[in-house]
Amino acid sequence: MGSPPRANVVLKTVARLAVNNFFAVVAVAVAAAVVRRAWPVRPEEILDRMRALPPVHALMAVILAAGVAKLRRMRRGRDVYLVEYGCFRPKACYRTPFATCLEHAHLMPYLVDEESVAFAMRLLERSGLGEETCVPDAYHYMPPDRSLRASRDEAELVIFAAVDDVFAKTAHTVRPRDVDVLVVNCSIFTPVPVFADMVVNRYGLRADVRTVNLSGMGCSAGLVSVGLARNLLQTAPPGTRVLVVSTEILSSQYYVGTERAMLLPNCLFRMGAAAVILSNSPHPGARFRLGRVVRTVTAARDADYRCVFQEEDDKGNTGIRLSKDLATTAGYALKNNIAAFGPLVLPAWEQLLVAASMLRRKLLLMSGRGKARLYRPDFRTAFEHICIHAGGRGVIDEVQHGLGLSDDDVEASRMTLHRFGNTSSSSVLYELAYLEAKGRVEKGDRVWMISFGAGFDCNSVAWECLQPAGHGADGPWAECIGRYPVQLPEIDKDINK
Repeated sequence: MGSPPRANVVLKTVARLAVNNFFAVVAVAVAAAVVRRAWPVRPEEILDRMRALPPVHALMAVILAAGVAKLRRMRRGRDVYLVEYGCFRPKACYRTPFATCLEHAHLMPYLVDEESVAFAMRLLERSGLGEETCVPDAYHYMPPDRSLRASRDEAELVIFAAVDDVFAKTAHTVRPRDVDVLVVNCSIFTPVPVFADMVVNRYGLRADVRTVNLSGMGCSAGLVSVGLARNLLQTAPPGTRVLVVSTEILSSQYYVGTERAMLLPNCLFRMGAAAVILSNSPHPGARFRLGRVVRTVTAARDADYRCVFQEEDDKGNTGIRLSKDLATTAGYALKNNIAAFGPLVLPAWEQLLVAASMLRRKLLLMSGRGKARLYRPDFRTAFEHICIHAGGRGVIDEVQHGLGLSDDDVEASRMTLHRFGNTSSSSVLYELAYLEAKGRVEKGDRVWMISFGAGFDCNSVAWECLQPAGHGADGPWAECIGRYPVQLPEIDKDINK
């Protein structure tokens, strides 16, 4: 009785291999047919027939083959490589444990009432953040220093640290003067001159460097910047290098009111930054090859557009209002995103199962026999690692449930949220650094990065590892990776209790 199931598994495995390698199977079959048909022809006869061809015909065949090859390369686009990346590593003096948060809240009674303090502490305890997350100096003042100077100081601290880190790792291959394009993203705080000019001034970049400064895109801006860099590199001359810097500056954005939906960013967001060097030439020691990039914008829906919204409360205090439906909105945006991303990355077998389930559902509806569930594709067949933006415990839960992922699949996201908090657009790089610090990323492994942001946006970016990080690689996890993963406490879903 045990043999039929085993036979079914073998048959299913063979079918999956055949479907996933359909073109290879067809090519082998065609080649075999050609060889079999040409077998009676001796090699001497083939050479004689080739010599009998007029020279002009042979020349035209060579030119045609070269033209087809060139058109194929032009259509495919130039490959883009991640040469190296670096992250800001905060010092212990910036830590803000829960006890410190509670003490500081009580020192501001004229800004936040007791009910709001209790709500914020319950929120913090359920957030998935640990006791080692860090905030800028401005948050340690009572009241918080929301001045322009404080914001500039924070920006210089986190941005320069991340850029210093990436240039230290590429000291022998890429120097500041080698950067051709600079892309910096920061959602809310945008001073004059902008951050891109600040980086140019600090590192003495060339006068002809092209700079782009992105703002207002929230936590999705890091992968939006990668997509922008890819578009630039695919049309730029070979050897072009792009420096991408992703951060969020908190100092000027501390909310001092009592609106619960606007207190959430105070509890979730923490200081952080990441820098990435990309190139359209295979650099010596390049770490990753960029794969598919898909961006989905759902701002046409009013609820999505106002899901992450900067505004003033009824007392004139400015802050970011996060909708209670944020996780649901993220799930809807992800569903639309993977509808476009899935066909580009999933194996043929998974796509066939999706198509079959859609056909079955349509037939059942037409026959009036009910509604069948669509097959949920297994993205673990396309990726070994998945980095979900650490936007909050609810967002990670929603993506995990929607994609059918295991706790191991989302470990990097949960541990990044626990150790560093929501570092906005840089969070997916902290997650990649976690995986590498654990020694889990091997050559040939595929990584899927997913980010969400104001708008509402959902972005997917695929990478292929070309060269893993060495053992003991220095990074933001260097001093604490041995303590992770940690067990997160169970929480009551009702935040109002």
